[in-house]
This record gives sequence, structure tokens and C-alpha cells, in this order.
Amino acid sequence: MRFVKWATHAAAAATLALLPAAASAESTLKVVMHSDVKIIDPYWTTAYIVRNYGYMVYDTLLAVDDKLQVKPQMLEGWKISDDKLTYTFTLRDGLKFHDGQPVTAEDCVASLNRWAPKDAMGQKLMSFTKELKAVDDKTFTLTLKEPYGLVLETLGKPSSLVPFIMPKRIAETPGNKQISETIGSGPFVFRKDLWRPGERTIYDKFKDYKPRPEPASGLSGGKVVKVDRVEWINITDPQTAMNALINGEIDMIDQPVIELLPLLEGSKEIEVVDLNPLGAQLVFRFNTLHKPFDNPRIRQAAVHALNQKDFLVAGYTNPKFYKECKALFICGTPLATDKGFEDKLEGNAEKAKAILKEEKYDGAPVVLLYATDTNTGRLTPILKALLERAGFKVDMQAMDWNTVVSRRTRKEEPSAGGWSGFLTTWVSADVLDPVMSAFVGANCEKAAIGWPCDARIEELRNAFAKSTDPAKRKEIAEAVQVRVSEYPTHVQLGQFNIPSAIRTNVTGHLQAPAPVFWNVEKK
Repeated sequence: MRFVKWATHAAAAATLALLPAAASAESTLKVVMHSDVKIIDPYWTTAYIVRNYGYMVYDTLLAVDDKLQVKPQMLEGWKISDDKLTYTFTLRDGLKFHDGQPVTAEDCVASLNRWAPKDAMGQKLMSFTKELKAVDDKTFTLTLKEPYGLVLETLGKPSSLVPFIMPKRIAETPGNKQISETIGSGPFVFRKDLWRPGERTIYDKFKDYKPRPEPASGLSGGKVVKVDRVEWINITDPQTAMNALINGEIDMIDQPVIELLPLLEGSKEIEVVDLNPLGAQLVFRFNTLHKPFDNPRIRQAAVHALNQKDFLVAGYTNPKFYKECKALFICGTPLATDKGFEDKLEGNAEKAKAILKEEKYDGAPVVLLYATDTNTGRLTPILKALLERAGFKVDMQAMDWNTVVSRRTRKEEPSAGGWSGFLTTWVSADVLDPVMSAFVGANCEKAAIGWPCDARIEELRNAFAKSTDPAKRKEIAEAVQVRVSEYPTHVQLGQFNIPSAIRTNVTGHLQAPAPVFWNVEKK
């Protein structure tokens, strides 16, 4: 066995005036995030605002550094048996929950058991798992049925549905019910008593959190909190948020509207910083359960009808912030390829119309969920226009993003409160391979929202998960992409980067797939 171990304007003023100021002795960081927190169960949804909340309140067993290499976080180390079937994990000393109770191996096992059924990588890992059990307070084992190449990568996955650690009694909440307690293991305490959905979300420094000794890097290393409080302030109007930043009423805008960035040019008090250089991918997700997108050929028609440039130019304006890319698994990374999509995503309305005619499309409306309060959602009218040009009938229904997040979980017919499709984004770190990419998963009722069902995709994903050979993995990933071009689960609409706007008296921000607030100092 080998042992792996690491040493130990007026509108803005009016909005902000409603918020309580922290005590003068405290340092308080005020941030406008891309959305408001309305769900506090980190396993409930892939919505990134919930992931961001999770990183504030919870910690993880493993985490990736700024090079996306997996490192220990709550773990002291691990052993892997010679037959590569048993992983023995050991927790480091001094770990506490926010109620003062120690973090134990049983908490970890219960957390993983609650998380795994919800997540694409978790599902795949558990399909290869024979047993997951606590040995003692600090040790637990994961025993496999056969060798699996992505154990550590799965437990250290950086984004979307992250395997955060919570107390066993909370983790044992039934999977079809959201948790209501917010006792975390991470560097900040969620102030549920001060939480005002639609207005503000407040976190205080957890004074008993024990950071790792290493320097912070990406999502790993020492999570040293250097402010007393972080307030996420909900300002939905982009211009109002920008005015508040310029006037010093807030400290940071997580995702400013690109068109407003010229207002900051020449400012000595605000800097524009890309904290996620790998960027993100814009996608259109299909609901494969109901007409018209229950037919793969009709989904192919939509892929032909769309093009990337219209979305990218409208959404991100400046070419330095976007890139046309037909690769499912991100351009500039080892698995990038155009295979399967060479003749697609070209805005070919005539090709799309021909397919719709062949498939006898009957005019079943495409119900688009249109989030009016996000940078991504505002591109939905472009989606509507391109689909209509190709012959689709489209019903675009406006709502806020949190309503989209709720509505997209419904499996009813579109005419009965369901849906056909919506625009969203994935940070690139979530879609680097066929197993981690949730929207590629096609395991039917267990698949992510949209519920695609395709045995060939799942066969290829299993093969990718078993392999440790980079060349073989690349070959399999290419085969997955070709199959997705035949059986579309979603449409990749290009890559983009949105920098953050931060006042210069705030320092220490880390480059990572998710915005984090440890290591950040306000002077």
C-alpha cells in the first residue's frame, strides 16, 4: 500500500441604506453576486449561487489548486491498496462544525451518501463502489468493485454539486427534502437570522475554523479568513450596482455586465480582474421528456439552427472576452475536438427546416424559460429568434433566475407548467471530461435536469471512468462528443470570461473555478 500525505447614483444609496452596517470595529466586505441566495441546500441544485454559498459555509475532503490538481483539504492523507480497490481516508485534527461538534468519519460518509445520487460524478463513482464505511472517528474506507480511475478527482470536484461535508444528522435528511439546518464545516458561518432573500445574505467568520498550513491556492490550502463579515447584497439592476461600486458603497461586483466595464477605465480605485481564467461555457439545455425535444432528430435541427457568434457578441461584446468553440470539453484543453459538430452550429436554418419536415414536426411549442435578471438569461430572445427562423414555434416565458431553477426541476408537459429548454452556463472546470460534465450524462431518470436517456453515451462514460491512459481517454471523449452530436443532450454555444470588478483596497482574491472570500483582506 502507498500512503499519500501532506504536511500539516441615488438608487444604489437607497438600496444600501436598507442594510445594517457592521459594528465599527469589524471589517465587512460588501459584494454583489450574480444572483440571490434562495436555496440553502448545497446538494439541491447545480445553480452556481448555491455552490458559492456552499463554499462559504462548508469544507471539502479534497480540493483543486490553481492548476486544477487535487489536494487534501479536510483530509490528512489517504492509502490506496495495491489492488487499487480500497481507499483509506484519514481526517486531519481539529476539524469542527459551527455548533462546536467535531467532524467525524461518520459525518463524511453520510455527507457523501447524500451528495452522490445528485451528482453525475458521484453517481458514476457509487456505481463502482462496493462499500463506504467509517472505521473510527477519523478514518473511513471506500471499497470498489473494480478499479476506477477518477476516485480522487470525484471527491475533489471543484464546482456545481460539490461534495461538501455536513453533520451526519443533517446529511441523513431524505434526498427528496431540502435541508433546513445550516451547520457547516467551513470558514464562514451563515447568519440565517439575518438572511433576507431578495435583499442580503450575511456570513461571519468562523473563529474555530482550523485552516491548513499551506498557502491558499485555488480552492485548496489554508482558508484563512481576514475579514469579520461578508455581505452579499442583492442589487438586480447592473447600472445601480456599478454606481454603488464607483461610489464606494460596495467593494466588489462578482459578474459585472461587460458593456458597463468602460465606466471603470482609468479608475485608480477599481480594478477589473479575471479570477477564473479558464472561463465558462454558454449552453442551451434540452428537456428530452416531451415534444418537441423528445425526438433526437428534432434536437439536431435545433443544433443546426443555432450559431455561437450571435450569442457571444450580444452577451460579451468584446472579442477578448469570448471564443467560438465547438468542443464539448473546452478549447485549449487535452480533450478538445470539433468532431461531430463540423457542419453544425452554423446557423443553418434551411438544414434545420429540412429535418423538421422529415420528422413531421407538428408545431409543438418550444417553451423557453427566460431569466430576465441574469447576464445569460437576457440572451434568450436571440435563442427564440434563431429557432423561429428555422420553423420552430416558440413560447418564451419570462421569470427571474430562481424561478427558472425551481421550474426546471418539473417533469410535467410544457403546457402544464413544465419546460422545453433554457440557457445557462457551466464554468469550464465543470465540463472538462465526459464524466464530470453533468449535461453529458444520459442515465435516464438519474440524469441531470432534462433527463436524457442513451445507453451508448453511458457505455462510453463508463469506459472513460475506468481508463487511466490519457490517449485512450482522448479517444473515448471524442466518441462521446460524436454521439452527443447524434443524440444531443445540450448545445454548446461558445466560451467566455467575465472578470470581476473590485475596489483596490480589497486584496488577496484567489484564482479559482468559484468565487471565494477566504484570503481576502479589506484595508
